[in-house]
Amino acid sequence: MGNLIIALLVVSGAIIFRGLPKKLVITDTESGVLYGRWPVNDGAEFAIEFVHSVNQSPVRDIFQVRGRRIAAVATVFSSFGAGMQTELGAGEELIREEDGTMRIVGFTRSFKSLAYIVGTVSDHTLYINNERISLRERCGKNAHITVRVK
Repeated sequence: MGNLIIALLVVSGAIIFRGLPKKLVITDTESGVLYGRWPVNDGAEFAIEFVHSVNQSPVRDIFQVRGRRIAAVATVFSSFGAGMQTELGAGEELIREEDGTMRIVGFTRSFKSLAYIVGTVSDHTLYINNERISLRERCGKNAHITVRVK
């Protein structure tokens, strides 16, 4: 009987934990200072955009929340150049959009967290929940940040 009660408590706890709201959290990588948090659900997408330092055009990386992990969904860009992906991996596809941009889809990687150094010349911009957030304004130029789901 005691084992049954323990098993029920463990299962109930797992169900309750799964139901807790998640947040996308951005912190300072070294100090842990909180720069922001946004509510997210499984399947929610967000993007981080920056101007590529070599070809000087925007690159938008699109991610999806999957549990407590961040899955790469797509990369959108307008020109090839040094530092840009030039070969496709297994299952990846390059799609040329009508507006001239290119989109790579079919990624299979996911991450516990993402690490960025916020731009000093060009901004990094977070797109989440229909918001556009300047990471330079929020975190400061050259800030070392970590993005994760909690």
